[in-house]
Amino acid sequence: LKNKEGLNIDIKLFKIQHMRHKRKHIIIVGDRVLIQPDTGEKKSSAGIYLPPNVIEKQDVRGGIIVEVGPGIPVGNPDEISEEPWKTNNNGEVKYIPTQAEVGDYALFLSKASIEIKVEEQDYLILHQSAILVLIRDDLS
Repeated sequence: LKNKEGLNIDIKLFKIQHMRHKRKHIIIVGDRVLIQPDTGEKKSSAGIYLPPNVIEKQDVRGGIIVEVGPGIPVGNPDEISEEPWKTNNNGEVKYIPTQAEVGDYALFLSKASIEIKVEEQDYLILHQSAILVLIRDDLS
């Protein structure tokens, strides 16, 4: 994997619960989301087509959410001495879920995103707090 600055990130194996990408699973942790960014050329208001490298430098970008983390871990208020990420007696961790859902279109602050590539597919990872707007299909 490579991050936005081009540094290699060595990940030996993903053991994951949700998104399966060929031979690997991708697990998103905490309140982060995995986004497949918009690609291709965009037309400016003056009618000029902008290449992808110009679009990547914009302050706000968009893309489809392909995976979400479980949310923010919440501790049991009765057990003040315990850390919130520790499990309770039955081994269950409780979370405040993310507002974003798989399939939503998100507009987000591009500087808050980290670019990764998994098996030749580009993705962005960012905290839910970097999302400005979610656009969701109305299924009702």
